[in-house]
Amino acid sequence: KSFLLVLDTRFSDIELREEEGIPTEEFLESCYAIVPVLDKLGPTVFAPVKMDFVGNIKKINQKFITNKEEFDTLQKIVLHEVNAGVAQVRNSATEALLWLKRGLKFLKGFLTEVKNGEKNIQTAL
Repeated sequence: KSFLLVLDTRFSDIELREEEGIPTEEFLESCYAIVPVLDKLGPTVFAPVKMDFVGNIKKINQKFITNKEEFDTLQKIVLHEVNAGVAQVRNSATEALLWLKRGLKFLKGFLTEVKNGEKNIQTAL
């Protein structure tokens, strides 16, 4: 079995809350589960991606742990930061979420290229 198939925590398992959005804790757990995948893909080539990925996860988690009940969804974190006028501040959880989303899209694109048969890692990247 592929190591991707045996991940304990998957994004596809996250239950979207109808009115509230994406549960923060489950999202962060799914993100953390991706980190070992980056090591398997290439600890040297993916080192900058991993560092960025982990840093953004930590920023969101730091906001989450300040008030787990209030920030139980990503949307609540973003709305809180927008209302406080800090959403666009460097190192905000909102900025981290934006970069984390970009990192996930990049990783998905790379894995799609590999799945489609691309053997050259530079071309796939």
